[in-house]
Amino acid sequence: MIEAENIIKSFGSLQVLKGISLDVKAGEVVSIVGPSGAGKTTLLQILGTLSKQDGGTVAINGIRTDKLVNNQLARFRNQHIGFVFQFHQLLPEFTALENVCIPGFIADRPRKEVEARAIELLDFLGVTDRMEHKPGELSGGEQQRVAVARALINDPEVILADEPSGNLDTENKKELHKLFIHLRDSFGKTLVIVTHDRELAGLADRIITLKDGRREG
Repeated sequence: MIEAENIIKSFGSLQVLKGISLDVKAGEVVSIVGPSGAGKTTLLQILGTLSKQDGGTVAINGIRTDKLVNNQLARFRNQHIGFVFQFHQLLPEFTALENVCIPGFIADRPRKEVEARAIELLDFLGVTDRMEHKPGELSGGEQQRVAVARALINDPEVILADEPSGNLDTENKKELHKLFIHLRDSFGKTLVIVTHDRELAGLADRIITLKDGRREG
C-alpha cells in the first residue's frame, strides 16, 4: 500500500531524514516512534504529500506520489489520504458537520451525498448530537472524533495521524486508541501513526523506530 525508498530531507544545512525506507501493507496499523527531533513528523508529512523529499521515492497504492504535480497532487491527497492531527485543525467558524463535509465538497461530490455520509460518520463516532456545534463548543475528545470523521469522509485508503492522542486526557486517549483499531477492523483502513504514546504504539501491528533521522532495526 505504501512504499517509501531511501527518503532524504534537509532543512537548510540540517539533514532531518537520512535515507529512510519502509513498506506498509494494506489494512496494517503501523506506529512510528522515536525521540523528539528524530524526523517522525517530517516523514509522515512526506508520506502524506504535504512536504516533498529531497531524495528517494514514495508510492501509495502503486502510484508514485513524487511524480505528481500541483492539481494532480492535491486531488490525489484529497481522494486517497485522510489526516488526523494532534490539535484537530478544525475550522472554528464552521460547525462540526460543516468541517466534516469540507473535503467532500473540495472533491466536487454532490452536497446531499456528502452531508448524508458526514452524518453517518458522526453517528458512528458518537457525536451526532454535537454536529451543529462549532469546535470551540466541543470538548477535546469530541473535536478529535470530528477530525476522524473528516479524515474518513472521502473514504481514503490511508489514514495518517500525527500525535493524535497528544492533546487528550487519559479517558479520551483510550477511546481514540480503540477507535483506530476499529477503523482497521471495520473499514479496512491502512493507518500510519506518529506517537509518543507507548500504549497507542503497542496497539499497532508493527512499530517503526526512528533516531537521528534514521530507521533503527
